[in-house]
Amino acid sequence: MNISSNLIASEQRLGANNYKPLDVVLTRGEGVHVWDTDGKRYLDCLSAYSAVNQGHCHPKILAAMVEQASRLTLTSRAFRNDQLGYLYEELAALTGSHKILPMNSGAEAVETAIKAVRKWGYEVKGVPEGMAEIIVCANNFHGRTLSIISFSTDPDARTGFGPYTPGFRIVPFGDAEALAAAINTNTVAALIEPIQGEAGVIIPPSGYFTRVRELCTANNVTLILDEIQTGLGRTGKLLAEEHEGIEADVTLIGKALSGGFYPVSAVLSNSEVLGVLKPGQHGSTFGGNPLACAVARAALKVLVEEGMIENAEKMGDYFLEGLRSIRSNIVKDVRGRGLMLAVELEPEAGGARQYCYALKDLGLLAKDTHDHTIRFAPPLVITREQVDWAMEQIEKVLT
Repeated sequence: MNISSNLIASEQRLGANNYKPLDVVLTRGEGVHVWDTDGKRYLDCLSAYSAVNQGHCHPKILAAMVEQASRLTLTSRAFRNDQLGYLYEELAALTGSHKILPMNSGAEAVETAIKAVRKWGYEVKGVPEGMAEIIVCANNFHGRTLSIISFSTDPDARTGFGPYTPGFRIVPFGDAEALAAAINTNTVAALIEPIQGEAGVIIPPSGYFTRVRELCTANNVTLILDEIQTGLGRTGKLLAEEHEGIEADVTLIGKALSGGFYPVSAVLSNSEVLGVLKPGQHGSTFGGNPLACAVARAALKVLVEEGMIENAEKMGDYFLEGLRSIRSNIVKDVRGRGLMLAVELEPEAGGARQYCYALKDLGLLAKDTHDHTIRFAPPLVITREQVDWAMEQIEKVLT
């Protein structure tokens, strides 16, 4: 048995069986490429679910991490550190946020937002205690904590984990009138992904978010956009909300906020919602630690200064055009925005996973989602030549 076989065997023997990865064991990454333990190179078309938008092991983010790690890593929020204020200033300047609360994982950011909008509902909107409702969309993915899976419609994520947290109302994604019908006097928020990534890169109809914004404003409902996957350049804009020219009241970011070096997330808000939290009411030992802040500052800096957001728009259009030009009787639909792309296969194609294995053999890593869809989301530093190479492999496999 070689190294990778031994490592896979160890994982299968000792690890919880809650993942089903492709059998490739990676040991190194640089830019858009990763290498396995046998030295074979792959083009990464998943970007760790958009956590490495800046490319693997970006040298400037690495340098910031090493420098900060040698000075100070953690103080907890019992004391102040010299990186948090800078991160606040830079994030606020970039996104127009009035209040910021840093956490670690995307799921923690979602949980934080749920807590904050409920408290806002009771203290500011005047909803009776214990009656707050949050509207969410079918086929959502916001994480895997107990409260979050309570409003999941995915049986794999939800079944067997009850009793579930109440207070959520599910409506179809992309249907603004269904959202309008679900709003009542106890509605404190609508929590929505601009594009449903895990569901297979589902893009809502044009005008949907304009209408959602109008409905939330008219009914004093907080609009929370989960931009943990779609944000920070992935769709060709800093935030995906910009495609419809709207502004959320609360925006959740994570993943690429650290360029894949460290778990960092943040709740970006108007003053009203996060303003309800008082000392002792919410927190995290690691949230806003100096190492996280230094890494996030560098990750944001390279994203903007190196033109990655503009590149995502250009290369995304080019990649989408290429995918749409593939003539194959197994392709049902091709969709995407920026470098968040998907090819949905016909049911008779026999499932997307086998095609992901075929792509892996050709040196391209992509992941199946919801049985019949392959997602393509390379780092935002991808070049035209690399897109061309990827297209050749995809065309070989799909035709």
